[in-house]
This record gives sequence, C-alpha cells and structure tokens, in this order.
Amino acid sequence: MITLYEKQQRLIFHEGLKLKPYRCSRNYLTVGVGRNLETNPLNEVEKIVVGNVFDGITRNAALFLLRNDIERLEKKCSDLVCWGVLDDERRYALLDMSFQLGFNGLCKFKKMLSALEKNDYATASKECLDSSYAKQTRTRAERIARLIRTGRWVL
Repeated sequence: MITLYEKQQRLIFHEGLKLKPYRCSRNYLTVGVGRNLETNPLNEVEKIVVGNVFDGITRNAALFLLRNDIERLEKKCSDLVCWGVLDDERRYALLDMSFQLGFNGLCKFKKMLSALEKNDYATASKECLDSSYAKQTRTRAERIARLIRTGRWVL
C-alpha cells in the first residue's frame, strides 16, 4: 500500500514545492505543490490555515493543501470504472495524471482508461504515451506509463 507520505513525496518530485506564488507554464497562479489557485481556489478552511498566499506559505501549509488535493482527486478518480480493478500503484498513476492534467484532462484518456479496466497494461501504457501530455512532459509521462505497464515505481 502506498502511504500518503509516499504520494506526497512523488508529487513533490514531479511538481516541485514552491512557497511563494508563481505563474506555472500555462500562466496560472500557483503555489505549494502545483496548487492552481485559479481553477482550484482555496476553500474557507484552507484560507484560515494557509493565510494570505500572496505573502508566501509555510512548508506545512503546502503539505496541508497537498493532502487536500490528493483526497479530492482520489475521490473523483474513485468514480472511474477502472479504479476498482486497479492496484495501488496504478491508482497512483491516475492520481498523478489527474494532478497534472486535472480530473477532466485525465478523463480524456478514454482508450487508456478502457485498457486499464481490462487489465491491459501494455495498451494503457502505450495510450498514455500517445498524447500531448507525453509530448509536453516526456520524462514524467514515461515514468507514469512505465508505472502503468509494470506496476512498479522507478525514478
């Protein structure tokens, strides 16, 4: 079983951790571990815990936001038909993709998700790589595609 800590460390590895707000590659205001403040603004509890993000946030605040993001995305991913048949590592692969692309972006990978539902990991891996996602973030997509194919996390 993949722990919350391991999920956090993997996402920090892919996204980085920035305590000052910045503009991501798509020009969205972002903070912490890839928290897009425009498409995913802070809720009322997060505002209280984190404070004014424009002044910067603490590492603990960034991890708090990350935990909330993981929980929110896993809940959405659990609605996918394939989720119930996947092992923890392949579930993590979908979490990672939805973290980067958004849940709606993940849902566009219809052939990949269909292959995962059938436990056809070779096809699912191929479909992951046959995308603009893979062209834009090649190394990350290759790592996730390998995870889908083998069920093993490798740096």
